[in-house]
Amino acid sequence: MRLYLCRLTFHENLFYATREVGRLYETGRYLHNYALTYALGLAVAPYFQAQSVPAYRQELVGLNARGIYVTPARGINIRYELVTFKYADNAYHVKMAPGSRNTPSFGRAKEIAVGSEFLFAIISQGPLQLPAWIRMGLWRSKARLECFGGVEAKRISLSEQMASVPLNPLDVRGDLLLYDLISMPPSSLVDHARLRTEWLQADIAGTDWLLPAGMGYTFP
Repeated sequence: MRLYLCRLTFHENLFYATREVGRLYETGRYLHNYALTYALGLAVAPYFQAQSVPAYRQELVGLNARGIYVTPARGINIRYELVTFKYADNAYHVKMAPGSRNTPSFGRAKEIAVGSEFLFAIISQGPLQLPAWIRMGLWRSKARLECFGGVEAKRISLSEQMASVPLNPLDVRGDLLLYDLISMPPSSLVDHARLRTEWLQADIAGTDWLLPAGMGYTFP
């Protein structure tokens, strides 16, 4: 298996509502591996859907047969920008009681600012051709993709180690022992996870990177 280490640098503000607190819509500092897989063009969803229901199982599990897997991404150089917007036909609408004055309704979006960086990994059975630029988030924000490595990973037998990148626990084989829980839809992630499992190890840019072996898109 080949291991790629990838860095995303955003050239436009990134917004997606990880958490909603009143009128504040906050973007988290992690990117879900499902969203990354679609953004990289490794999975495709139909442009029109009669029902707004994701079909992750049908669209992602085919990558398991191809030996391709994308991990979640961790923010490594994150800055935020708070943007105030008025409600109009925006999907994020809050009903308000009529006031005595003509005061517009408003909301605030806590967005990932331009220049922020994320790090994630891709496992593949063979060489990958990936785009240099991708778009993500509600605003289809533009980000530069740089991938390093593509080296053959060495398999390590059953042992207790800490994963080098965030993980989707649904996709991991082995026992999760310690971790930081990252609550975000459609499934929670874990970071700084210590597991007892078999591992893939690769030296990229002078650093050892460890990922659990046998990861694949899994849906209960």
